[in-house]
Amino acid sequence: MSTTIKRTFRTEKPKKIEPEVVGRIPRVAKLMALAIRFDGLIRDGVVADQAELARLGNVTRARVTQIMNLLNLAPEIQEAVLFLPRVKGGRDPVVERELRVLAAEVDWGRQRELMTLCLASPNRPPTARLYEKLTLQSSCHSPQEDCKVDLT
Repeated sequence: MSTTIKRTFRTEKPKKIEPEVVGRIPRVAKLMALAIRFDGLIRDGVVADQAELARLGNVTRARVTQIMNLLNLAPEIQEAVLFLPRVKGGRDPVVERELRVLAAEVDWGRQRELMTLCLASPNRPPTARLYEKLTLQSSCHSPQEDCKVDLT
C-alpha cells in the first residue's frame, strides 16, 4: 500500500510588510549624524584631518568646519537634534544656521538656556536678529539683573 502526500512549495520569499514612513528626516539631523561620523573617521585614523574630509567630499574646509562645530553643542542638544521628528511638509523646524549661534557658545549650560529661549518663541526671528538679541542677553552679569529678552 502506498501513500501519496501532496506538498506545495513557494518559490518566492514572503513579502515583508513594512510600515509606511511619512515625512523626511530634517537636514540638520543628517548633518549632526555626519559630524559624528566625520569625528569617528578622524579619530580612527581613516582620514588625516578635516581638510582631507573636505577634499574627499568636494566641499570647502569652511563647510566641514561648520558641520564639525555641531559637535560643540551640549550632548542633550545633539541628541534632540538627532531625534527631531520627521518633517511632513514645509520647512524644517530647526536649521543648521540657527544652531551655529548655539555652537559658538562654549558653556553647555548657557547653550541649554539659549535653546529653550529659541524654542519658546512662537515666531523665531531670523538668525541675525536672534544673534543680536542673544548677544545682548549675554551682557547681563548677575543673576539678579533682569535678562529677559523678547525674541519676537
